[in-house]
Amino acid sequence: MWQVAPAGDRALLVTLGRSIDPELLGQVLALDQALQDRRPIGLVSTVTAYGALLCHYDAAATDPARLEDAIRELEGKVEASIPSGAIVDIPTRYDGPDLPEVALRTNLTPADVIERHAGREYLVYCVGFAPGFTYCGAIPDEIAVPRLASPRLRVPAGSIGIAGRQTGIYAVESPGGWNLIGRTALRLFDPAADPPARFRPGDRLRFLPAS
Repeated sequence: MWQVAPAGDRALLVTLGRSIDPELLGQVLALDQALQDRRPIGLVSTVTAYGALLCHYDAAATDPARLEDAIRELEGKVEASIPSGAIVDIPTRYDGPDLPEVALRTNLTPADVIERHAGREYLVYCVGFAPGFTYCGAIPDEIAVPRLASPRLRVPAGSIGIAGRQTGIYAVESPGGWNLIGRTALRLFDPAADPPARFRPGDRLRFLPAS
């Protein structure tokens, strides 16, 4: 059963599950599309994530109970599928400052870490934390390492990191605690573009080593 709870005074958080799973993300995206196709009165915007959908509403046009009723009418009726869009290649220079430490902690060589990270297909599960930051999964267990004990105050835009079984791309300069193993020159966030973020949940990408 979906869980629907207030998120501030102008939003509802609809939680479908609490795992990082392609099928669960497919359900979230299907619910989001259903709400876009038959937009309830007062719904302003939505934000998708791993297993949840945040629904912003206009308090002058609706109230939480009415919006929740409209959302629950869709429970068990949306048709979900695992996202399967085109794969976007990300040219990557594997020269991140944490690559040697990741190799040491996983009993691999830096070349082994690169080989296991590159070339495989990743699903974008969420975009957020900082503008355009792209959360992807899942990396192989062999190179999974926890976040840094002390986050950096400055991580350059384009940096590629890993944390747990996720890999991500810093689209703008920001603080961050992921293990930086590489970087890309692609611009992933442009405030003047529509949409400003290059990726969105459900997209697929692949890191390709570049010299």
